[in-house]
Amino acid sequence: MKNNNLPFGKKNYRIMLLGIGVIVLGFLLMTLDNKEFGFGVLGLTVAPIVVLIGFAIEFFAILQKP
Repeated sequence: MKNNNLPFGKKNYRIMLLGIGVIVLGFLLMTLDNKEFGFGVLGLTVAPIVVLIGFAIEFFAILQKP
């Protein structure tokens, strides 16, 4: 019998890494905007949606059973 004291399983950590990657991608998209102060479509619309999707993935990873 294997006694594992970790709060999450291997699958949870993989999903969390995916979520962190999506969040980082969203912030990188914000920096790629060509408009001044990031007021273009990437900086105001696409990138924040990508970041929110990343946080939703993190939320799912935490609630997923190990």
